[in-house]
Amino acid sequence: MKTFAIHTLGCKVNQYESQQIGQLLAEFGLIFAPAGTCADLVVINTCCVTSIASSKSRQSIRKAQKLHPSAAIVIAGCLPAGDADEMSNIDGNVHVVAEKDDLAKSIEALITSSNAGLAACDTKSDTTLTVSENINKNPQIGPNHSRTNSPPEIKHKAALRPLKFYSGQSRAFLKVQDGCDGYCSYCIIPKIRKNVCNKNVKTILEETANLVKAGHKEIVLTGIFLGAYGHDTVRRKKWPPEAKNAFTDMLEKVAAVEGLARIRLSSLEPGDVTEKLLDVFCRHRNIMPHLHLPLQSGSQRILKKMCRQYNIAEFLETIERVRTRLDRPAITTDIIVGFPGETDEDFQQTYDFAKKVAFSKIHVFSFSPRKNTPAAKMHPTVDPRTIKERSKRLRNLDTRLQKKFRDQFIGQTVPVLIEKVDDNTQTATGRCERYFPLTLTAADSEKPLEIAGIVETTVV
Repeated sequence: MKTFAIHTLGCKVNQYESQQIGQLLAEFGLIFAPAGTCADLVVINTCCVTSIASSKSRQSIRKAQKLHPSAAIVIAGCLPAGDADEMSNIDGNVHVVAEKDDLAKSIEALITSSNAGLAACDTKSDTTLTVSENINKNPQIGPNHSRTNSPPEIKHKAALRPLKFYSGQSRAFLKVQDGCDGYCSYCIIPKIRKNVCNKNVKTILEETANLVKAGHKEIVLTGIFLGAYGHDTVRRKKWPPEAKNAFTDMLEKVAAVEGLARIRLSSLEPGDVTEKLLDVFCRHRNIMPHLHLPLQSGSQRILKKMCRQYNIAEFLETIERVRTRLDRPAITTDIIVGFPGETDEDFQQTYDFAKKVAFSKIHVFSFSPRKNTPAAKMHPTVDPRTIKERSKRLRNLDTRLQKKFRDQFIGQTVPVLIEKVDDNTQTATGRCERYFPLTLTAADSEKPLEIAGIVETTVV
């Protein structure tokens, strides 16, 4: 095996783990297959949090088999554990890895068996590319390893290691926590990632420093249940008092890493947003004034059926606390439409609550029954046409709320992290501290428009 390709579906945790997989394959001496060529090894990092995600994952597997007919295909991620029966029906040179902890060893065994008579290869290169070089030269993994006609010699124990760089985008994700045992009634994740665990602070700080050294100015701390960092359960009532500040203590140390211009948090719940956390936000200007707080429903009755760890009053209190402490923070959210038993009144309560809170962005999801979850057996179900109509109403509200939030900043100069540059039009796109997108032209900035650069522009 000489070349590889990776296709990733799903959340930031999956995207981070795909970077680890790519780094592992590069350590083994494989190089990313150029566009339009057939790879020897294809890894599909799947998602099954919704039926649409599962369907897209299956489509990706079929597409990979067509585009890379001679490749060994490794199916990783959540789908193998979430739907093992379906995975057993896939034909061809397909290798299903249901346990994440087995992935590195499975890949190593596959490469070893395919590369009889391995030749030596030095996998400890100190080559480092800037983020923009990394993205331009290789959209999946970098630095680029030199091509060789000889397969590598695997000299070390296979493992998904902390990242030294993050390829393909200027914003780097950094997984610090994994697993959930919260068992929201609609969610399949606790059945797939039930082992709640944490990365130690020393490793997080080293990884952060490496990502900064590679040129990343913004890092997004992520996890399956980020606020449970430092604990072996996500159930807050079970947390020992002496360990309740583990997440905020870790965040403060990351914020102090030299050269880190921006930190963003992937997702928290109201119970995670303590006064101590907001103290850390206020002390460190490189922590972005942006919180993603999934509401899921604005109906207390539906929230209870969902088995969420907060009620409507607590959610609203959290929003008010955040806005008291932070200057015009961006507060984004997720809402599930059509949960079993959701009445017109329940939905209207959700709509009115979202309007009252004035989220800066609403991610709208249709309820998707997941096998072996309590919600999949709940009745009555909501008619798909009703779900579609309700979703449309929420998305229209979202459009208005996004504009209302953005309009607060018209005429103000804000820093933008550049994510894409179009050399033909001399324009760039990126996001400001409060996460809404902005487009710049070369005339807008005194600095060159370079990927991963931070430049100032006026909101219009």
